[in-house]
Amino acid sequence: MARPKFTSRHSSGRTAGQGRRVCHVLSALLGSLAILLAYNISADAGLVLKVTDWRTGVLYAESPASVGSELSFGWIHSQEKIPWNEYYHIGENLRLILDVITFPAFGAGIPENKGRVCRVKDGLIYMEEIDQEFTELVWLNSHTATKDIVLNGRLVTRGSDLPHHARLRLKIEEGDACGSKR
Repeated sequence: MARPKFTSRHSSGRTAGQGRRVCHVLSALLGSLAILLAYNISADAGLVLKVTDWRTGVLYAESPASVGSELSFGWIHSQEKIPWNEYYHIGENLRLILDVITFPAFGAGIPENKGRVCRVKDGLIYMEEIDQEFTELVWLNSHTATKDIVLNGRLVTRGSDLPHHARLRLKIEEGDACGSKR
C-alpha cells in the first residue's frame, strides 16, 4: 500500500517551501529598500558650499557639504588686529548656524555678551551656544584680513586666494560641487 504524502503546513495554509519563497522575496525587497534608503541619504547630503562674487555670481570656491557639516571662518579683526574665528554648522534648512566665536581679547566692535556660555581656555575667549542663523555670509574680502574657510576640517579657500577688496558671498545650496543643481 502506498504511503500517503504528508506536507507540513503553517497555520497560514502555506507549505514550508512556500514560506521559504516568501522569506526570499521579503529579503530581496528589504535589501532593495535598504539600497534606496542609502541612496536617498546620500542624495540628501547633496549640498554644496559656494563662495561667489556678491554682485556677479562668479564662483571662486566650492566644496561638498551636508546637513551637520562644520564650517570655520577665520579672519583678523580690523580694529584690534586680533584673530577671530567663527564656527558654524549647516542646519536642516540650508542655513548657517553660528555656534561659537573665539578671540584672544576684547576690544572695539567685539561683543561682550554673545551666546549663552563664555569661557577662557588656552588664551582664547570662547563665546558658545550662540545659535544665530544666517542664510549666507557676505563680507568684503581682504588678502590680509580673511584667513581661511574650512569645512569639516578641510581647507576650502584662503582669503589670499580670493579677489582682494571684492564683496563675496558664502552660501549653502542644494546641488553638487562642480556646478550642477538638483
